Amino acid sequence: MTDTRPDWYRRKRTREIATVVCFLLPALVLFFLYRILPLGWNLWLSFQAWSPLKPAQFIGLENYQEMLLDDDVFWQALGNTLIFIGCSPLAIAAALGIALLVNSDLKGAAIYRTIVFLSYPLMTVAVGIIWRWLYDERGGFINYVLRQAGFITEPLKFLQSFDMALPSVIVADFWQVLGFYMIILLTGLQSIPQHLYEAARVDGVPARARFLWITLPLLRPSIFLCLVVGILNSFTAFDLVYVMTNGGPGHATELLITLIYKAGFGQTRFDYAAALTVVQFLLLVVLTWVANRAAGGNAGSREG
Repeated sequence: MTDTRPDWYRRKRTREIATVVCFLLPALVLFFLYRILPLGWNLWLSFQAWSPLKPAQFIGLENYQEMLLDDDVFWQALGNTLIFIGCSPLAIAAALGIALLVNSDLKGAAIYRTIVFLSYPLMTVAVGIIWRWLYDERGGFINYVLRQAGFITEPLKFLQSFDMALPSVIVADFWQVLGFYMIILLTGLQSIPQHLYEAARVDGVPARARFLWITLPLLRPSIFLCLVVGILNSFTAFDLVYVMTNGGPGHATELLITLIYKAGFGQTRFDYAAALTVVQFLLLVVLTWVANRAAGGNAGSREG
């Protein structure tokens, strides 16, 4: 079909497209160089036997076979990572409770919001050092308070115990991210139209029903965002674990991210670390998709 639009219009459209391309091209080039290209190279590396001291050799699925069939530490790290992720809803629920509290007519709510949020801007390394001191067996504040209160006679070995180390690290992580969850959920609460609550009160709807049928459905995008942040945080909690336990005792607090670091930079097995990275990436994609489907399939958007 012949284009009947005038020449000036076609020239204008061409200039507009060229302008858009000029603005987008640098960002697309950087995205390709620093995201797509490394991801593709990492995938190719996972099918090879390679280290800085020897040439690469294609070995197919041997790295994945070793990971799934012969590496017990991988399964423990995977389990710990899933436990880390599975505990995220507890932190989100606590943050929702705090957000509801500071969104009410509570006196001094602004001060409480600030206090809760103060933990999030702290560097994760600093958070790890703080909580490592709090958990310390000899001079730690938590053991001191428990002894003074008469709850224990012998100090608890929080970070040296196989059973307590992972929960202790998770508590430290929750303490840091709780304020961020609260801000996200508080923003969602304040965007809910108040006339919905007023109409429900006029109809005699109790507070519990208003929460279940108004607050939670309209908070779905915010809750989904918190879930995604929790998943990402569980996959990137390297610095916190490294400072507090370095994956110990044994491998009680080993996560996939710390295992990748140790395989790559501790054992110089960059090929095996690449395979671990591919598995972690696929797991991240699957869990994010599951969280989205569980939240309704279009949780990141709000209907107009």
